[in-house]
Amino acid sequence: MAIAFLSAKRSKDPNRQVGACLVSQNGIILGIGYNGFPRGCSDDQLPWAKMSKSGDPLETKYPYVCHAEVNAILNTNHASAAGQRLYVTMFPCNECAKIIIQSGVSEVIYFIEKRLNTAQHMLLRTSCYQWLVLRSENINHRWTKFYSSSWSCSFRFVSQFSS
Repeated sequence: MAIAFLSAKRSKDPNRQVGACLVSQNGIILGIGYNGFPRGCSDDQLPWAKMSKSGDPLETKYPYVCHAEVNAILNTNHASAAGQRLYVTMFPCNECAKIIIQSGVSEVIYFIEKRLNTAQHMLLRTSCYQWLVLRSENINHRWTKFYSSSWSCSFRFVSQFSS
Protein backbone atom coordinates (compact mmCIF):
# COMPACT_ATOMS: atom_id res chain seq x y z
CA MET A 1 0.00 0.00 0.00
CA ALA A 2 2.91 2.33 0.69
CA ILE A 3 4.00 2.08 -2.96
CA ALA A 4 0.47 3.01 -4.06
CA PHE A 5 0.63 6.11 -1.86
CA LEU A 6 4.09 6.92 -3.18
CA SER A 7 2.94 6.63 -6.80
CA ALA A 8 -0.08 8.88 -6.03
CA LYS A 9 2.41 11.67 -5.27
CA ARG A 10 3.29 11.71 -8.99
CA SER A 11 -0.22 12.77 -10.00
CA LYS A 12 -0.52 16.37 -11.19
CA ASP A 13 -4.24 16.46 -10.37
CA PRO A 14 -4.74 19.40 -7.99
CA ASN A 15 -7.91 17.88 -6.48
CA ARG A 16 -7.25 14.18 -6.06
CA GLN A 17 -4.09 12.10 -6.20
CA VAL A 18 -4.77 8.38 -6.52
CA GLY A 19 -2.14 5.66 -6.72
CA ALA A 20 -2.20 1.93 -7.44
CA CYS A 21 0.30 -0.91 -7.26
CA LEU A 22 -0.14 -4.34 -8.85
CA VAL A 23 1.71 -7.02 -6.90
CA SER A 24 2.28 -10.72 -7.60
CA GLN A 25 1.29 -13.39 -5.10
CA ASN A 26 5.00 -13.51 -4.18
CA GLY A 27 5.08 -9.80 -3.34
CA ILE A 28 6.88 -8.67 -6.50
CA ILE A 29 5.77 -5.30 -7.86
CA LEU A 30 4.45 -5.80 -11.38
CA GLY A 31 3.14 -2.33 -12.16
CA ILE A 32 2.38 1.02 -10.61
CA GLY A 33 0.09 3.81 -11.71
CA TYR A 34 -1.40 7.14 -10.75
CA ASN A 35 -4.20 9.26 -12.14
CA GLY A 36 -3.10 11.52 -14.96
CA PHE A 37 -3.42 12.37 -18.62
CA PRO A 38 -2.50 9.77 -21.26
CA ARG A 39 1.14 9.22 -22.13
CA GLY A 40 2.47 12.00 -24.34
CA CYS A 41 -0.24 14.54 -23.41
CA SER A 42 0.99 17.71 -21.77
CA ASP A 43 -0.17 18.33 -18.22
CA ASP A 44 -0.35 22.02 -19.10
CA GLN A 45 -2.51 21.84 -22.24
CA LEU A 46 -5.48 19.84 -20.98
CA PRO A 47 -7.86 21.06 -18.26
CA TRP A 48 -7.65 19.94 -14.63
CA ALA A 49 -11.03 21.51 -13.76
CA LYS A 50 -13.73 19.42 -12.10
CA MET A 51 -16.49 21.62 -13.53
CA SER A 52 -16.68 23.84 -16.60
CA LYS A 53 -17.89 27.44 -16.39
CA SER A 54 -19.58 27.05 -19.78
CA GLY A 55 -20.98 23.59 -19.05
CA ASP A 56 -18.83 21.97 -21.72
CA PRO A 57 -17.64 18.58 -20.43
CA LEU A 58 -14.57 18.79 -22.69
CA GLU A 59 -13.35 21.67 -20.52
CA THR A 60 -13.06 19.32 -17.53
CA LYS A 61 -10.49 16.67 -16.69
CA TYR A 62 -12.92 13.74 -16.83
CA PRO A 63 -12.78 12.88 -20.56
CA TYR A 64 -8.98 12.82 -20.46
CA VAL A 65 -7.71 11.42 -17.15
CA CYS A 66 -6.55 7.81 -16.99
CA HIS A 67 -7.15 6.28 -13.56
CA ALA A 68 -4.42 4.83 -11.36
CA GLU A 69 -5.83 1.29 -11.45
CA VAL A 70 -5.83 1.18 -15.25
CA ASN A 71 -2.32 2.62 -15.43
CA ALA A 72 -1.00 0.06 -12.93
CA ILE A 73 -2.50 -2.81 -14.95
CA LEU A 74 -1.21 -1.40 -18.26
CA ASN A 75 2.26 -0.57 -16.89
CA THR A 76 3.12 -4.20 -16.14
CA ASN A 77 5.55 -4.57 -19.04
CA HIS A 78 3.38 -7.37 -20.43
CA ALA A 79 3.16 -9.35 -17.18
CA SER A 80 -0.30 -10.76 -16.64
CA ALA A 81 -2.52 -9.17 -14.01
CA ALA A 82 -4.44 -12.44 -13.70
CA GLY A 83 -4.35 -13.83 -10.19
CA GLN A 84 -2.49 -10.82 -8.82
CA ARG A 85 -3.24 -8.34 -6.02
CA LEU A 86 -4.01 -4.65 -6.63
CA TYR A 87 -3.42 -2.05 -3.92
CA VAL A 88 -5.20 1.25 -4.54
CA THR A 89 -5.50 4.38 -2.42
CA MET A 90 -9.21 4.74 -3.18
CA PHE A 91 -12.15 2.43 -3.86
CA PRO A 92 -12.24 1.74 -7.62
CA CYS A 93 -14.81 3.49 -9.79
CA ASN A 94 -17.24 1.56 -11.97
CA GLU A 95 -15.05 1.68 -15.11
CA CYS A 96 -11.95 0.57 -13.21
CA ALA A 97 -13.92 -2.24 -11.56
CA LYS A 98 -14.76 -3.62 -15.00
CA ILE A 99 -11.13 -3.45 -16.11
CA ILE A 100 -9.99 -5.10 -12.88
CA ILE A 101 -12.37 -7.98 -13.51
CA GLN A 102 -11.45 -8.31 -17.20
CA SER A 103 -7.72 -8.36 -16.38
CA GLY A 104 -8.19 -11.21 -13.89
CA VAL A 105 -6.95 -9.43 -10.75
CA SER A 106 -7.82 -11.71 -7.82
CA GLU A 107 -7.73 -9.25 -4.92
CA VAL A 108 -8.24 -5.50 -4.48
CA ILE A 109 -7.04 -3.80 -1.31
CA TYR A 110 -8.22 -0.19 -1.06
CA PHE A 111 -7.59 2.50 1.54
CA ILE A 112 -10.26 5.21 1.23
CA GLU A 113 -13.86 4.45 0.38
CA LYS A 114 -14.78 8.10 -0.15
CA ARG A 115 -16.98 7.37 -3.15
CA LEU A 116 -19.14 5.06 -1.06
CA ASN A 117 -20.06 7.75 1.47
CA THR A 118 -22.06 10.04 -0.81
CA ALA A 119 -25.74 9.58 -1.56
CA GLN A 120 -25.06 9.78 -5.30
CA HIS A 121 -22.72 6.80 -5.16
CA MET A 122 -24.81 4.72 -2.75
CA LEU A 123 -27.08 3.76 -5.64
CA LEU A 124 -24.05 2.92 -7.76
CA ARG A 125 -22.63 0.87 -4.90
CA THR A 126 -25.79 -1.21 -4.50
CA SER A 127 -26.09 -1.90 -8.21
CA CYS A 128 -22.92 -1.82 -10.29
CA TYR A 129 -20.31 -1.93 -7.54
CA GLN A 130 -22.04 -4.71 -5.69
CA TRP A 131 -22.39 -6.80 -8.80
CA LEU A 132 -18.98 -6.06 -10.27
CA VAL A 133 -16.75 -5.94 -7.23
CA LEU A 134 -18.47 -6.79 -3.99
CA ARG A 135 -20.26 -9.91 -5.24
CA SER A 136 -17.80 -11.13 -7.82
CA GLU A 137 -16.81 -14.65 -6.89
CA ASN A 138 -13.41 -14.22 -8.51
CA ILE A 139 -12.27 -11.08 -6.70
CA ASN A 140 -11.62 -10.64 -3.00
CA HIS A 141 -11.64 -7.10 -1.71
CA ARG A 142 -10.85 -5.49 1.60
CA TRP A 143 -10.47 -2.12 3.15
CA THR A 144 -7.23 -1.40 4.96
CA LYS A 145 -6.50 1.26 7.56
CA PHE A 146 -3.25 2.63 8.91
CA TYR A 147 -3.24 3.30 12.64
CA SER A 148 -0.41 5.80 12.57
CA SER A 149 -0.32 9.44 11.56
CA SER A 150 2.94 8.80 9.73
CA TRP A 151 4.53 5.84 8.01
CA SER A 152 7.78 5.04 6.33
CA CYS A 153 8.95 2.60 3.72
CA SER A 154 11.96 0.38 4.10
CA PHE A 155 13.42 -1.21 1.01
CA ARG A 156 15.64 -4.23 0.74
CA PHE A 157 17.66 -5.42 -2.19
CA VAL A 158 17.34 -9.06 -3.12
CA SER A 159 19.92 -10.32 -5.56
CA GLN A 160 18.68 -12.86 -8.02
CA PHE A 161 22.28 -14.01 -8.48
CA SER A 162 22.96 -14.95 -4.85
CA SER A 163 24.20 -18.47 -4.34
